[in-house]
Amino acid sequence: MATLSDIGLAAAINILSAFAFFLAFAILRIQPVNDRVYFPKWYIKGVRSSPLANGAFVSKFVNLDFRSYARFLNWMPAALQMPELELIDHAGLDSVVYLRIYLLGLKIFVPIAFLAFTIMVPVNWTNNTLELSGLTFSDIDKLSISNIPNGSYRYWTHLAMAYAFTFWTCYVLKQEYEIVAAMRLHFLASEQRRPDQFTVLVRNVPPDPDESVSELVEHFFLVNHPDHYLSHQVVYNANKLSGLVEEKKKIRNWLDYYQNKYERNPSKRPLLKTGFLGLWGDRVDAVDFYTAKIERISRDISAEREKITNNPKSIMPAAFVSFKTRWGAAVCAQTQQCRNPTIWLTEWAPEPRDVYWENLAIPFVSLTIRRLIVAVAFFFLTFFFMIPIAIVQSLANIDSIEKALPFLKPIIKVKFVESFIQGFLPGIALKIFLIFLPTILMIMSKFEGFICLSALERRSASRYYFFQFINVFLGSIITGTAFQQLNQFIHQSTNEYVLI
Repeated sequence: MATLSDIGLAAAINILSAFAFFLAFAILRIQPVNDRVYFPKWYIKGVRSSPLANGAFVSKFVNLDFRSYARFLNWMPAALQMPELELIDHAGLDSVVYLRIYLLGLKIFVPIAFLAFTIMVPVNWTNNTLELSGLTFSDIDKLSISNIPNGSYRYWTHLAMAYAFTFWTCYVLKQEYEIVAAMRLHFLASEQRRPDQFTVLVRNVPPDPDESVSELVEHFFLVNHPDHYLSHQVVYNANKLSGLVEEKKKIRNWLDYYQNKYERNPSKRPLLKTGFLGLWGDRVDAVDFYTAKIERISRDISAEREKITNNPKSIMPAAFVSFKTRWGAAVCAQTQQCRNPTIWLTEWAPEPRDVYWENLAIPFVSLTIRRLIVAVAFFFLTFFFMIPIAIVQSLANIDSIEKALPFLKPIIKVKFVESFIQGFLPGIALKIFLIFLPTILMIMSKFEGFICLSALERRSASRYYFFQFINVFLGSIITGTAFQQLNQFIHQSTNEYVLI
């Protein structure tokens, strides 16, 4: 069972690790070679030039201004003190809300921590209930409510603090929600008009033997929305074309890289090997090589686009419909278009950059089946993950390790090793299990059929937090201390109960 020293060691390791990574970020941020990585918007606006263009050879890669290392944290107070309107203009509304989340955490938890340590900790600590119970406990358990005897008036302190914490949290959240909601409304009202504000995605267009999908969509909206309908664009099954476009983008990035490299040193043409990962193969001119690849893939893209356009089977029963006014688009997106609730389904169209084109080609009928499959898979992933959680949590029990691996007993009994195993190692092992979880959840969300990247991320994030609540929080409690206490009760003799 973890003690205060175990928790202190784990906290020290985590704090030192976080500080080391933060220090590495702060130092790498001011290096000339990373300038474009950390200041991309300044380059786009033209207010910053590359430090690699002039100066000595070493100064192009390493910052030799030692005074900058003494003030490498000056950007933090500057970012916090920047007016919110200026910060929105520079980095967007999301950045402002992101900073406010940290400030919100301080507003909520600093007063709560102060009350907890000044009132609740002394109330819990100044009892000897656990010492008289005969149960297995540690110093950290004496800080909890379990150290208060039954029927004690000290429970009123916990009740009062619970109400105080809840009221303060709800009050601060309400105030912050009002501020962020007002900022969002002001941002939406002041920004320029976007196509997605006037566009609706229509899915499950019913087939008609006399009309094509395009003609059917135009006829339907001219009849039902004659005053607001503007135009439409049917959706094509162009997943292969999308793959070619993505491949062209990657090749274009490599071409830009080698062209920039050649511009910095015109006397030497960049070369590469055509084999696997550039490790072997014929050595060729890199600029000419990628230029030829782009020309070849551009011809493939043109041919694939022509093939899709001329093939009626490539047209999906879906379309993007544009309206003359936002009001017309809002009415269409939020109302049922037909007596049959399974056809002519409308929703707000995502921003063009946010569309996940691969899922637009999924037939609407199969979406329900896909979501059922994903729900079942997520259920098994969540609740069968308890098995590795239980194995991980067993690392926190020194007695279990001694029984399984008795030859490690001399090493485990060392105080530092014992604290490291109980306080830090289980968390590291658990994080290793969780490294691959976001990727798995994103694959499940894509299979489920969401049509925009933001929806994929929201669904993956919500499942990730639900998964962590079930496995990391509840799982750690159930497979950790709860099982240990249950084992204590099962193997405790009846005479000990009488003595207590």
